[in-house]
Amino acid sequence: MKKLVIIFFLLLSAIACKKKEFSPEGPTDVRIRNLSDQNFQEVIVSTSEKPEDIDTIGAIANGSTSDYFRFTKAYPKAEISAKINIDGSPMKFSTGVVNYTYLTYIGRDRITYEIYISDLNNRELKISNVILEEALVLK
Repeated sequence: MKKLVIIFFLLLSAIACKKKEFSPEGPTDVRIRNLSDQNFQEVIVSTSEKPEDIDTIGAIANGSTSDYFRFTKAYPKAEISAKINIDGSPMKFSTGVVNYTYLTYIGRDRITYEIYISDLNNRELKISNVILEEALVLK
């Protein structure tokens, strides 16, 4: 009987030591929606701390949305910069540097970052919303 109890507890502890399954970090398909009344030129997006998660989106007209771009990982916050013509001269606007340390990654999804000009004088962009479009199906 003693051996049976020991075997039972060994089996119970082995079952309890299973690793927790986490969803994959990515890839994540990202697009940018320009909510401002200005055209964005040379839009650059950085979605994580990885160097391969920096991509140049190009130009996005006011009120328009870019195509999807694939990133290995993305978070609810991103570093987005764009050149905007103010009184005929291009100026660089940015959301600022993001600390990704305690953020939760989005996973295998298609998302849209909606951005607008939050402060014209300080050249600041802001992400107003992150829309989870749909799950990303990889083949």
